Amino acid sequence: MGRLFWKFFLFVWLVQLAGALGAGLIFWLDRERVETRIEAGLPPDFRPPPFHVDGHRPEHLPPPNGLRLPPLPVLLGGLLGSLFCAAGLAWYIAKPIRQLRGAFNAAAEGNLDVRIGQRMGKRRDELADLGHDFDRMSSHLRALMDGQRRLLHDVSHELRSPLARLHAAIGLARQQPARMEDSLQRIEREGERMNRLVGELLTLSRLEAGVGVALEDVDLTELIGDLVEDARFEAAGRRVTVNCEKLPNFRVRANGELLHRAIENVLRNALRFSPVGGLVTLAVSSLPGNRCQIVIEDQGPGVPADELETIFTPFFRGAGQGEGYGLGLAIARRVLAAVNGKIHAENRPDGGLRVLLEMPGAQMI
Repeated sequence: MGRLFWKFFLFVWLVQLAGALGAGLIFWLDRERVETRIEAGLPPDFRPPPFHVDGHRPEHLPPPNGLRLPPLPVLLGGLLGSLFCAAGLAWYIAKPIRQLRGAFNAAAEGNLDVRIGQRMGKRRDELADLGHDFDRMSSHLRALMDGQRRLLHDVSHELRSPLARLHAAIGLARQQPARMEDSLQRIEREGERMNRLVGELLTLSRLEAGVGVALEDVDLTELIGDLVEDARFEAAGRRVTVNCEKLPNFRVRANGELLHRAIENVLRNALRFSPVGGLVTLAVSSLPGNRCQIVIEDQGPGVPADELETIFTPFFRGAGQGEGYGLGLAIARRVLAAVNGKIHAENRPDGGLRVLLEMPGAQMI
């Protein structure tokens, strides 16, 4: 039972107890009056005259009215007490409900800056908890709406640049027909960039909505083996070494295509920021509770400590990141979250970045 229940229970119980005690007191006093008359040898309903003819009242007789209390004042007092109790209880319950109603109306009109937790004062019941929950909900909705606006702005900005270059290439082709081939190549490159950006946005949107993410048994050893082979081929031109320890035979429950993209995004980032002649390492290990961990390290410049969490947000590009749209790590986080996994980054003590991907449900094969 909650705290509000116990407040109602105790309040009603105390009111009933007070009423019962008041009624019992009246009956007890009336009984004392009757017993007093019986002990005096008089009928219970006998009312002796208040004075004798000589002006003196017999001492052996009880008072004319005994200990009887006036019924009308008692009833009026009980009525007024019940009215005050009912009014206090109604005010105690109705005030926070009115505040909550006003806050919900404000939120329905788009005002998510209203906070009512502090208005609850020192209340410690379910209504106060509901007020604090409303504040948390408003803050979360505000963050989501700000994120959506920021995402829309970033998408518009990212699409504007290749569109501007497309228009420039088309204008150049019209002005200089002799350079038509160069203009067509530029148009093709910009079209590929836009296609890649739209593809990543669709992937990110699908992951956030949880639509079409079919899970299957994925051979993690085979998947990482293919990725390492491709990474070594890509890194050969910059003399970057990709070192992969012997992989244990793991099988995980995930979407193979998306998991491939997630690990590939992290691995490509490591290659991109590695210096010429640098080293990229990849290792897979088992963790307690049927979990596995993939660790990818590079010898690049690392990431400022205050950006270690921000790099997983869409369209974030740190200083010197160069090409890319800042969606790779965001997609990786969404892919891991879809299978109750997690990913985080940390700087290596001797320089470079370490990214750790953890997945549950890993089975040795």
